[in-house]
Amino acid sequence: MVEKALSPELQQLNQQCRDFITSLIHADVAHDITHIERVVRVAIQLCHAEQADMRVVLPAAWLHDCVAVAKNHPDRAKASTMAADKACEFLASINYDAQLFEQIHHAIAAHSFSANITVRTVEAQIVQDADRMDALGAIGISRCMKVGGSISRLLYNPDDPFCLHREADDKKYTLDHFYIKLLHIAKSMNTPSAKAEADRRTAYMHDFLTQLKSEIGVQRDDT
Repeated sequence: MVEKALSPELQQLNQQCRDFITSLIHADVAHDITHIERVVRVAIQLCHAEQADMRVVLPAAWLHDCVAVAKNHPDRAKASTMAADKACEFLASINYDAQLFEQIHHAIAAHSFSANITVRTVEAQIVQDADRMDALGAIGISRCMKVGGSISRLLYNPDDPFCLHREADDKKYTLDHFYIKLLHIAKSMNTPSAKAEADRRTAYMHDFLTQLKSEIGVQRDDT
């Protein structure tokens, strides 16, 4: 477990953040405790690789979704800033170093696609990369399908599943979300360490689409 490489002080913080986030109930089915645990694990790995400040990255990764708003909710764009505010309130309650709050707040607020906030620090880049990584690969496919089911989207357009002759619409079809967002995430990664892993996971997603093509008997010429 990558958390074992943390200092005793950060191990204590790690447990405090885990306990806090586990106590919360999230509205979005794709942002449960397992998502957060994966983001933390990847963030720690990226933090070591990029020689960033773990005192900022660790709490920001744990708390980035401490306020969760469903993807189809009108307040979705505000969720990350709301989470950043709540995170700093929690960290203040456990007497965490207040000098780090501004950096932690920024890392949480900037992680979201919806918020459209430019990242200013390597720590914020790492948290953003770690969160976006969880939308890729096998787990990314699984989460996409889970969200699609929760909001009653159709799996794909039967006439044109792979958006060859129409504009993608992920409000109606889950598979369209691949073409609107998921297959482009790797290009948005900030750190070199994240870019390599994102490319590997994206290749897996292309393989999934090719396999899906063979199973539903529809041509896919978008690769």
